[in-house]
Amino acid sequence: MPRVKVVMQLPYKVRVYINNQVLIPAILVKALRIVGARYADVVIKYGGSVIELRGVKLLRTRHTASRQFTIPKDVREKYGIRPLDEVEVLDIKVGNNRQT
Repeated sequence: MPRVKVVMQLPYKVRVYINNQVLIPAILVKALRIVGARYADVVIKYGGSVIELRGVKLLRTRHTASRQFTIPKDVREKYGIRPLDEVEVLDIKVGNNRQT
């Protein structure tokens, strides 16, 4: 049976979904106290580059506190991020506005 890794703190490594989204596990959402947040500023690391994503929309899942965010297309193209690549989420802070 595969082991499930429990993520309770930052930073953490995660694979980019096929739809270019990244999961923030429910336990981490609760630990960071971002359950009610609609937007966040997220810092990720990929290929040695630290990338700041400002005002990303936090998409809700139906049955858990988990959230997902989409890595913007211009960022994916600039850094060569593709589905199933691994990124490291370094920081997540509540943001009030949309992507800028």
